[in-house]
Amino acid sequence: MSHPPRMSLSAPVLDAPDPHALAAFYRRLLGWRVVQNEPEWVKLRPPGGGTGLSFQKEPLHTRPTWPAVEGAQQIQTHLDIEVDDLDAAARHAEEAGAVLAGFQPDDEVRVMLDPIGHPFCLFLREPEIPTDL
Repeated sequence: MSHPPRMSLSAPVLDAPDPHALAAFYRRLLGWRVVQNEPEWVKLRPPGGGTGLSFQKEPLHTRPTWPAVEGAQQIQTHLDIEVDDLDAAARHAEEAGAVLAGFQPDDEVRVMLDPIGHPFCLFLREPEIPTDL
């Protein structure tokens, strides 16, 4: 195929028993707006456009375990959220309804859990690396 079709990532999708409640948490956390609101589906987008975040109803959702434990529900994906101030961002996430995970892999990241257990990582902006290296 010489010219593949145009493709762009619209939004990762998180399963939740109550997609509206989980979308409300991420709306508080990120400050994004609702662009799609259906009985079993909600989609958020950042104010300037770009890749969003969606939530779909999954009544059989099982809370993942962090860190992984053999025989327990495994994490299949998580969100990385770049921040300017790690401590302030962690406090803001807790105020929005997240909890700090009991296990933290290092001092440069804060692993947080959303209200139904999806992990997300807060990390400091990384400096631009020249592409000519």
